Amino acid sequence: MLNELKSSISLLQSYLTWFLNLSSGGLATYTLALFFALLIIFEFCDPREKLPAKQLRQSYRANLELFVFNSVVMSLLAVPSLLVLAEQFAGKGLLSYIQNPVWKAIVSFLAIDLLLYFLHKASHSFDCLWMFHKVHHNDPYLNVSTAFRIHLLEIAVITVMKAMLIVVLGIKGSLLLANEAVIVFFTMLHHSNITFRGEQFLGWLMITPYLHRVHHSSRRNEHDRNYGAVLSIWDRLFGTLAELKPAAIGLNGSLPQGLINLVMCGFTMTGSSSAQPVSLDVMIAEAAYYKAEKRGFRPGYELRDWLEAKTEIIRLVYGEEQVRNKLIHKWRGLVGIINNALNGKNQKYPLFRKQLN
Repeated sequence: MLNELKSSISLLQSYLTWFLNLSSGGLATYTLALFFALLIIFEFCDPREKLPAKQLRQSYRANLELFVFNSVVMSLLAVPSLLVLAEQFAGKGLLSYIQNPVWKAIVSFLAIDLLLYFLHKASHSFDCLWMFHKVHHNDPYLNVSTAFRIHLLEIAVITVMKAMLIVVLGIKGSLLLANEAVIVFFTMLHHSNITFRGEQFLGWLMITPYLHRVHHSSRRNEHDRNYGAVLSIWDRLFGTLAELKPAAIGLNGSLPQGLINLVMCGFTMTGSSSAQPVSLDVMIAEAAYYKAEKRGFRPGYELRDWLEAKTEIIRLVYGEEQVRNKLIHKWRGLVGIINNALNGKNQKYPLFRKQLN
């Protein structure tokens, strides 16, 4: 285990040393690199899930190679262009109407985080975006390096959308760099294979590892949840939050690994976002098990856990309005059955018949 740890940190150090020479915002970059290394150590010393060492090393290598490849191309295009754009439009957008610099920082952060939420959701909804985004979900061994497993063209789409937001709001370069640092920090955190005290409490406000693991589930009904980059309030607000323990991580089927294969995978429709339907009973059982696990499997709550899980899963799958419509439909059907049973007996049960109608 110690040799594996040294090998991974050595590999990381070589990649990050090269990347630091390309990056602007030196202090923020060094801080994020240090945090990245710390998360790797935590993953090795106290992992949330025990992962096979050989496959984990392959995951690290593939993710970091893709990170370096993207950095070579995008460092020549994305970061400089966004910073130049930010300096040109600073003070000309909607933020110019806000005088307080603190509120400018808050509004710019909320706007970027909300943009990333909708982009992430769109990447799961449209095949033309999913074909690139599936590269990120293709890692069956979720770890901190998975945060950098992003296809080049997905980065390009995100960059274009950020550029439009910079123009509309007039975000200056220093605010842009600060926001990017915060987003990268939390992206590394919620992809890491760790758990910590207070994680679920923090999940009420921010995306934490236990929330983001659901998003990397191999099941469509689970990985189409928890889209937030930093804040979980967007998922709570728009009804896409799920607190479940995923059955498996990654994508169903055999998908390629390695730098070249990952890049080429983004231009194919393999690993479609569509998946085989999952039995509601299985989903309810897993949700009930998760609730019991959180209570330490104390007896006496089995029926309550099952009923609560059933209600949550039905709402998750069908939505509030459809559940309400189904109940109304069942009630009308029941009324119809009773009416048919009372047909011809209106004189004997006039008041009861009137109440049913």
